[in-house]
Amino acid sequence: MSRLFRKKDDVPKRSLWQRVKDLVRTDVTVLFKGVDEGSLEALETLLIESDFGVPTSLALVAEVERLAKRGEVKTEGEFRDALAKSVEGALRAGNADPALNMAASGPTVLLVIGVNGAGKTTFIGKLSAEFQKQGKRVLLGAADTFRAGAIDQLRVWAERAGVDFVGGMPGADPASVAFDAVDAGITRAVDLIIIDTAGRLHTSDDLMTELRKIHRVIKKRLPDAPHEVLLVLDGTIGQNALAQARTFTAAVPVTGVVVTKLDGTAKGGIVVAVHEALNVPIKYVGVGEQIGDLAPFDAGEYARELVEA
Repeated sequence: MSRLFRKKDDVPKRSLWQRVKDLVRTDVTVLFKGVDEGSLEALETLLIESDFGVPTSLALVAEVERLAKRGEVKTEGEFRDALAKSVEGALRAGNADPALNMAASGPTVLLVIGVNGAGKTTFIGKLSAEFQKQGKRVLLGAADTFRAGAIDQLRVWAERAGVDFVGGMPGADPASVAFDAVDAGITRAVDLIIIDTAGRLHTSDDLMTELRKIHRVIKKRLPDAPHEVLLVLDGTIGQNALAQARTFTAAVPVTGVVVTKLDGTAKGGIVVAVHEALNVPIKYVGVGEQIGDLAPFDAGEYARELVEA
């Protein structure tokens, strides 16, 4: 994940640590010398502004204060490391395993969901290319029959990645397309079936009902599927991503989160906030627009880059 939190021209962005130092006029000692209350409050505000959310920000500041009072933070480097370790700890707490749930036998089915513009189809293309490189046989199912061009867009990704493809006609029943994709994947003995769905506003009850139907139909064809329901969130939209995540998880059993466009934000705290709010693991992060710009999530590496990048 070495390319996180960098501008698209590869110029490093101001890290969270740089903003912490600016906050206390570069004299970071005031954050642990006597545990200055005003500076800790300012740190809390900065974390909230970096999209960590209120509960996570309060917990991180409390941990920093605890370490400072115990004398474990005495230098700038120790403070920076303590902040990174606190972020990593938050990301490893609870349900945090980033590994994909794979079927014990037969094909593994991944259902990919999210709002318009979050980057679902691009994520699917990148993931299918990665599995194809590993020697896995992959089939993509185009259950987004609503948006003009969505079927063709996924077909192009399938051709580019060298994987199988199943799609219906524009306007077809998305659940039927999902059923056909799973059926074809079983018949062709593929390793993975990845199903795209229409981008939907998280406030649309009708579209959420359709999503539940897709989930039911997949399970009807393959009882233990889908093995993963991956929610794709745009990392640049901050706390709106948290609202989307809560609505989607209320509709279907989300098993993992994918955060895209992290190369377009200097914040990144939303990853921690979503994990803590939902107790769902972060599975992947998108770090660019190219087919190889997808990274399996690593909590330690993410925390270090978030603080120090």
